[in-house]
Amino acid sequence: MSSTVELTKENFDDIVPGPEGKDFVFIDFWAGWCGPCRQFAPVYEKAAERHSDLVFAKVDTEAQQELASAFGIQSIPTLAIIREGVLVFSQAGALPEAVFEDLIGQARGLDMAEVKRKVAEEQAADGQA
Repeated sequence: MSSTVELTKENFDDIVPGPEGKDFVFIDFWAGWCGPCRQFAPVYEKAAERHSDLVFAKVDTEAQQELASAFGIQSIPTLAIIREGVLVFSQAGALPEAVFEDLIGQARGLDMAEVKRKVAEEQAADGQA
């Protein structure tokens, strides 16, 4: 039984929390032909098993090109983290297990009120341009 969820444009709104959501979602953008994606898959799967209170989703960029495009995915694997409707992390490249565990800890420790305040400031500044 897989601990990860296959994310598609059809189930995206059901799985990824909006601004009111209290949970956060890790998203692994991958493809079957991608060697680094296959190397990262067991690391991602183990983390999903260890952190069963979090949602770990996978997006097959070949099957879900629209979703990959919406996230601006240029290379794979890319890991994205969405917390309370805010994209708080996005980085291409397969992460070693220890680095990924550290990242999960950092994501858990984020002060989301502060993150949302910064996002609002950036959006306000963009509006001034």
